[in-house]
Amino acid sequence: MIKLEVKDYFKVVTPLESLTINTLFAKAVIYKRISGSVYVDSDKDPKVFYIVHPYGMSLLFGDTEKENFNEDLFHHLTNKNKIRNKYEWLQAFPNSWNHKIESILDSYLVKIDSANQNRVLENTRVNFIFNIREYKTIKGQLDRQEHEIVRTTNEMLKTMPGSVIPKYFWDNEDQFQNKGIGFSLIYDGEAASTAFSSCRFENQLEIGIETLEKYRSKGFALYVCSALINYCIENGLEPIWACRMENIASYQLALKLGFIPTLYIPYYRLSI
Repeated sequence: MIKLEVKDYFKVVTPLESLTINTLFAKAVIYKRISGSVYVDSDKDPKVFYIVHPYGMSLLFGDTEKENFNEDLFHHLTNKNKIRNKYEWLQAFPNSWNHKIESILDSYLVKIDSANQNRVLENTRVNFIFNIREYKTIKGQLDRQEHEIVRTTNEMLKTMPGSVIPKYFWDNEDQFQNKGIGFSLIYDGEAASTAFSSCRFENQLEIGIETLEKYRSKGFALYVCSALINYCIENGLEPIWACRMENIASYQLALKLGFIPTLYIPYYRLSI
């Protein structure tokens, strides 16, 4: 696995654009919206691509039969080189890569969570498509909510805790304010729940959502996501949703908001 220089990211554009799964987080890296990493089999004429987003998501695609790359890939997936100090979530395309990963990992791949941190856990990632007709059946009810929802401010960004927040998806606050968008629900004087653009390309906007732990299970996420979806509709944008199927709260929230599952693919939690 050779780390590709940023100046050569253009070599990844055409192969990446040909994929038929949600790749917005990978595009954010390739189009230099956020500083990530790209690994290839050859910096001259790459045929295999491994894109890592700083939030901890990665995408593998290209030729499955580059043996030198696959040897390095085994060490990366199992963290034999000890370069990873947090979990990484990997998806691969096409499906032949998932068979190759099973072969490469063998007993290192498990489907039930284990205390053994040397194992790679297989989950499922779900891609959704937005159905505006489904959304309109609940939009009126959501519009009648009484909580204050405001545009997410720089001050909110600076103090926002959580794991799915804008600072992990944008290089800085100014970039988010200029190219991104977020809405926050105010409760007891603080931003209790925030929905924001985790990625945005052309007419597509992927939704990220974070609710403070003490305010969860109150339905706040439903309302702020609705505010962001309304913004998308008003501005000719397609709202995008993807999540782990095992994240029941996110999966069910997507269904309530009119998103329909279209694709289920393996999603690997890489060991630390």
